[in-house]
Amino acid sequence: MADQGTAFVPTLSVLGSGADRRRAAERSASRDWWLAGWDAMLPNVRAAHEAGVTILAGTDSFPCGTVTSEIEWLVRAGLSPEAALGAASWSARSYLGLPALVDGAPADLVAYDTDPMLDASALAHPSRIILRGRVIT
Repeated sequence: MADQGTAFVPTLSVLGSGADRRRAAERSASRDWWLAGWDAMLPNVRAAHEAGVTILAGTDSFPCGTVTSEIEWLVRAGLSPEAALGAASWSARSYLGLPALVDGAPADLVAYDTDPMLDASALAHPSRIILRGRVIT
Protein backbone atom coordinates (compact mmCIF):
# COMPACT_ATOMS: atom_id res chain seq x y z
CA MET A 1 0.00 0.00 0.00
CA ALA A 2 1.42 3.39 -1.01
CA ASP A 3 1.82 6.06 1.62
CA GLN A 4 0.31 9.49 1.07
CA GLY A 5 3.50 10.89 -0.49
CA THR A 6 4.09 8.13 -3.04
CA ALA A 7 2.45 7.61 -6.44
CA PHE A 8 2.81 4.60 -8.72
CA VAL A 9 2.42 5.01 -12.48
CA PRO A 10 3.30 2.84 -15.48
CA THR A 11 6.88 3.35 -16.53
CA LEU A 12 7.56 6.45 -18.59
CA SER A 13 9.67 4.57 -21.12
CA VAL A 14 6.81 2.20 -21.91
CA LEU A 15 4.27 5.00 -22.31
CA GLY A 16 6.73 7.24 -24.15
CA SER A 17 7.60 4.56 -26.66
CA GLY A 18 3.93 4.35 -27.62
CA ALA A 19 3.41 8.10 -28.03
CA ASP A 20 4.83 8.41 -31.56
CA ARG A 21 2.87 5.36 -32.69
CA ARG A 22 -0.34 6.85 -31.25
CA ARG A 23 0.33 10.25 -32.87
CA ALA A 24 0.70 8.52 -36.26
CA ALA A 25 -2.55 6.59 -35.84
CA GLU A 26 -5.83 7.70 -37.32
CA ARG A 27 -7.62 10.27 -35.18
CA SER A 28 -10.18 8.83 -32.80
CA ALA A 29 -11.63 9.70 -29.41
CA SER A 30 -9.52 7.05 -27.66
CA ARG A 31 -6.33 8.12 -29.47
CA ASP A 32 -6.91 11.77 -28.54
CA TRP A 33 -7.77 10.82 -24.95
CA TRP A 34 -4.56 8.74 -24.63
CA LEU A 35 -2.39 11.48 -26.11
CA ALA A 36 -3.92 14.12 -23.85
CA GLY A 37 -2.98 11.94 -20.89
CA TRP A 38 0.53 11.40 -22.20
CA ASP A 39 1.04 15.10 -22.94
CA ALA A 40 0.19 15.84 -19.29
CA MET A 41 2.34 13.03 -17.89
CA LEU A 42 5.79 14.66 -17.90
CA PRO A 43 4.58 17.99 -16.46
CA ASN A 44 2.70 16.02 -13.77
CA VAL A 45 5.81 13.99 -12.89
CA ARG A 46 7.81 17.22 -12.58
CA ALA A 47 5.06 18.85 -10.47
CA ALA A 48 4.86 15.80 -8.21
CA HIS A 49 8.62 15.90 -7.69
CA GLU A 50 8.52 19.63 -6.95
CA ALA A 51 5.72 18.98 -4.42
CA GLY A 52 7.91 16.49 -2.57
CA VAL A 53 6.42 13.22 -3.85
CA THR A 54 8.98 10.40 -3.94
CA ILE A 55 9.70 9.62 -7.59
CA LEU A 56 11.28 6.23 -8.30
CA ALA A 57 12.53 4.78 -11.58
CA GLY A 58 11.02 1.38 -12.21
CA THR A 59 10.66 -1.27 -14.85
CA ASP A 60 8.00 -3.46 -13.30
CA SER A 61 5.20 -2.87 -15.81
CA PHE A 62 4.81 -5.03 -18.89
CA PRO A 63 6.21 -4.62 -21.44
CA CYS A 64 9.23 -3.62 -19.42
CA GLY A 65 11.35 -0.58 -20.05
CA THR A 66 14.89 -0.18 -18.79
CA VAL A 67 16.17 1.76 -15.80
CA THR A 68 18.37 3.74 -18.18
CA SER A 69 15.42 4.86 -20.29
CA GLU A 70 13.39 5.62 -17.16
CA ILE A 71 16.13 7.96 -15.93
CA GLU A 72 16.31 9.65 -19.32
CA TRP A 73 12.51 10.18 -19.29
CA LEU A 74 12.70 11.64 -15.77
CA VAL A 75 15.28 14.14 -17.02
CA ARG A 76 12.98 14.96 -19.97
CA ALA A 77 10.20 15.51 -17.42
CA GLY A 78 12.32 18.21 -15.81
CA LEU A 79 13.94 16.45 -12.88
CA SER A 80 17.57 17.31 -12.33
CA PRO A 81 20.01 14.59 -13.41
CA GLU A 82 20.85 14.08 -9.73
CA ALA A 83 17.17 13.53 -8.80
CA ALA A 84 16.64 11.24 -11.82
CA LEU A 85 19.70 9.13 -10.96
CA GLY A 86 18.60 9.07 -7.33
CA ALA A 87 15.21 7.71 -8.41
CA ALA A 88 17.03 4.59 -9.58
CA SER A 89 19.63 4.37 -6.83
CA TRP A 90 20.07 6.22 -3.51
CA SER A 91 16.44 7.45 -3.28
CA ALA A 92 15.19 3.97 -4.16
CA ARG A 93 17.45 2.39 -1.52
CA SER A 94 16.15 4.82 1.07
CA TYR A 95 12.52 4.23 0.09
CA LEU A 96 13.04 0.46 0.38
CA GLY A 97 14.64 0.86 3.81
CA LEU A 98 18.08 -0.24 2.63
CA PRO A 99 21.20 1.34 4.10
CA ALA A 100 23.02 4.08 2.24
CA LEU A 101 26.57 3.51 1.05
CA VAL A 102 28.20 2.94 4.41
CA ASP A 103 30.85 0.52 5.62
CA GLY A 104 29.53 -3.02 5.56
CA ALA A 105 26.33 -2.24 3.63
CA PRO A 106 25.55 -4.34 0.55
CA ALA A 107 26.30 -2.44 -2.63
CA ASP A 108 26.76 -2.98 -6.32
CA LEU A 109 28.80 -0.66 -8.49
CA VAL A 110 28.37 0.66 -12.00
CA ALA A 111 31.12 2.96 -13.31
CA TYR A 112 31.06 5.20 -16.38
CA ASP A 113 33.68 6.98 -18.46
CA THR A 114 31.32 9.96 -18.73
CA ASP A 115 29.51 11.45 -15.73
CA PRO A 116 25.84 10.46 -16.14
CA MET A 117 24.81 13.64 -14.32
CA LEU A 118 26.26 15.56 -17.27
CA ASP A 119 24.89 13.20 -19.94
CA ALA A 120 22.17 10.68 -19.02
CA SER A 121 22.78 8.75 -22.25
CA ALA A 122 26.09 7.59 -20.69
CA LEU A 123 24.01 5.21 -18.56
CA ALA A 124 23.64 2.89 -21.54
CA HIS A 125 27.43 2.45 -21.72
CA PRO A 126 28.90 1.38 -18.37
CA SER A 127 32.63 0.81 -18.30
CA ARG A 128 32.56 -1.44 -15.21
CA ILE A 129 29.83 -3.39 -13.40
CA ILE A 130 30.42 -5.08 -10.06
CA LEU A 131 27.51 -7.16 -8.78
CA ARG A 132 27.60 -8.76 -5.33
CA GLY A 133 31.36 -8.22 -5.24
CA ARG A 134 31.97 -9.90 -8.61
CA VAL A 135 33.22 -8.05 -11.69
CA ILE A 136 30.64 -8.57 -14.43
CA THR A 137 32.20 -6.34 -17.06
